[in-house]
Amino acid sequence: MDQLVLIVVLAFATILAQPLSRRLGLAPAVIMTVFGLVLAVIPAVPSVDIEPEFILPLVLPPLLYASARRTSWQQFASNAGPILLRAVGLVITTATAVAAVFHVWYPEVPWGAAFALGAVVAPPDPVAVSALAGRLGLPRRLVSALEGEGLFNDVTAVVLYNIGVQAVVTGHFSAWRAVGEFIVSAVVAIVVGVVLGWAGSRLMRRLEQATWQVALGLLLPFAAYGIAEFWHGSAVLSVLICALYLVDAATDFSDSAYRVVGDSVWEVIDLLVTGVAFGLIGLELTTVLDAAGPGWPRLLGGTAAVIAVVVGLRLLWLLPTTALASRLRRREDTDEPRTWRESIVTWWAGMRGVVTVALALAVPFTTDSGASFPGRDRVLFIAFAVVLFTLLLQGPTLPLVVRATRVQADTEVERTLERRLWTRILQAELARLEQIAEREDMPEEVYARMRDGFERRLARADPEAAQQTDADADKAFERTVRFTKNMRTVSEEVLEAGRAEALAARREPGVPPDLVDRVMRRLDLRPSTPLF
Repeated sequence: MDQLVLIVVLAFATILAQPLSRRLGLAPAVIMTVFGLVLAVIPAVPSVDIEPEFILPLVLPPLLYASARRTSWQQFASNAGPILLRAVGLVITTATAVAAVFHVWYPEVPWGAAFALGAVVAPPDPVAVSALAGRLGLPRRLVSALEGEGLFNDVTAVVLYNIGVQAVVTGHFSAWRAVGEFIVSAVVAIVVGVVLGWAGSRLMRRLEQATWQVALGLLLPFAAYGIAEFWHGSAVLSVLICALYLVDAATDFSDSAYRVVGDSVWEVIDLLVTGVAFGLIGLELTTVLDAAGPGWPRLLGGTAAVIAVVVGLRLLWLLPTTALASRLRRREDTDEPRTWRESIVTWWAGMRGVVTVALALAVPFTTDSGASFPGRDRVLFIAFAVVLFTLLLQGPTLPLVVRATRVQADTEVERTLERRLWTRILQAELARLEQIAEREDMPEEVYARMRDGFERRLARADPEAAQQTDADADKAFERTVRFTKNMRTVSEEVLEAGRAEALAARREPGVPPDLVDRVMRRLDLRPSTPLF
């Protein structure tokens, strides 16, 4: 079996893992990791041979972009404090604590390598838990908080990782230089992300076909990553900025065809890339054991200490910050945990995954002097062990923790938000229809028929949100030739008014972007043909 066939097998397994995860109640990421482990112990299956410098550019851009499409600038702004507290504060604290513990166990390994390991295992991966969130009935705000944390903690982790690796590779480290490089890296990333996002959105406006627009959207994340990295900026931050800019700009120019095609394409990409990546995590078992050599059991003590720090420190961070925020009464306006029970769920959902393995595998084999990278085998082994521990222990037991803590979504609140959105859409559509009726001097019977049609169509989409008109009350009328020809145009204008209202709601704080996206998908799938 060559490596191309192996990737195809993993892709097929990713598809089959979706229905299997529903049946077993496990996240697809857990199933794919186990599948990769099984393949790793089969002698006929080759080891994965991917150059370290290609791992991050191939994996991170599509995953970050797909995740960013599910959020918005407004949602990040309303939760910036809590998100940055975990995505920056907790990641830096975890990386530092892991580096200290690792250096105690292996003092011969330089601090730079220890700090690189800390950065590798610090960021949780929300992909592993987000697929289970709906079936677990977690509050939407907790899932949003986990996804927001996952987007920005990767930025912090990669910056810290680069600092640690460069200190080992070059043999020089300066705290002031590191701070300066961090600032320059962030500025370059922001400039590249904004410029590419602006240029990409302008070009998308000029492209006529939805497939062309989506194809451009596929290339931009990789372009942002490559350009930022070439100019020594944070490639991950650049992709994130570019993605958020494009998602926000799309609310101004995108039509239903773009949204339907784009959502479908990115759902497929997210599914396949994530599934294959977690399968590769399992397959890397042989690579990790070969790198560690026959003495790998001697690494178990240090590995256990690092796992304890990674898992325990997250709980020690969440509980006091939740209590402090509750005392200050700021939790009502954020997506963060509001009780100690929600903090426990958020803690146990902090599984490591794709980014951790990708960073570990990307550690160089040699330094600038030609010597082997010190401690690379231990960094790889411990990082792999942390991922397996969190995925295969925390992942399957997360449903038990959710049931034990009795953390459930307030479905009535979410349903109320959705009903209000549908009501806004109906009101916008009917207001537009009334304007057109006055402008076109539309016959009363035609106007009444169309109004009734829009109300009934919305009622079919959401019966609780719209008043369905009695079909028996419809009166017969004669259609004029002029209005028969114009009805399709009128219908499309009215429907567009409803879509515009929904897109406007997506930019408002307090309105979950994924809820609007779900409503928009159903709006986009409505037929735009005349209603009679």
